[in-house]
Amino acid sequence: MDLIAVILIAVGLAMDSFAVSICKGLSMRTPGLRSTLTVGLWFGAFQGIMPIIGYYLGSSFHHLISQFDYIVACILLLLIGLNMIREALEGSDEGMDADIGVRVMFLLAIATSIDALAVGISLALDDVGIFEPALIIGSITMVISMAGVKLGSIIGDRFSSKAEILGGLILIAIGMKILLEHLGLF
Repeated sequence: MDLIAVILIAVGLAMDSFAVSICKGLSMRTPGLRSTLTVGLWFGAFQGIMPIIGYYLGSSFHHLISQFDYIVACILLLLIGLNMIREALEGSDEGMDADIGVRVMFLLAIATSIDALAVGISLALDDVGIFEPALIIGSITMVISMAGVKLGSIIGDRFSSKAEILGGLILIAIGMKILLEHLGLF
């Protein structure tokens, strides 16, 4: 998998965290550097760790499905993308309070990084290394989440659902790319 695909995956995965970060920013009058960094670090760390966990889970059963692993990877990315779009259209209000304590951030970080676990599984099935993509995913998520907090405090919640829809579309496109590459059509 090339660097551009990994960056696109990272941006797509970061959209859930971005949307929640915007909501956090909305609830904070003027978020300081500490608050912004706290949100970014929580989301970035979990988005970086979860693909590694998924990768090792996927590697453990790769030999069982190696003949059709590209289909599984495509389906996982399609399902993740469609779920992100569905959640955005339903307009769930995750994380609308200003609390950035350990308990709240832990739960939000897990909730927004489950998709990254599934992506880690698909990376294992695509026989790609994991540590560089995980570092890229975590770093991009951290930066995007920090921007989300600041943006949320400035512009409100007009764009959070659009960001999740865009993230879902990116993951769907990458899933289709994997399928088409393995079918020799791309």
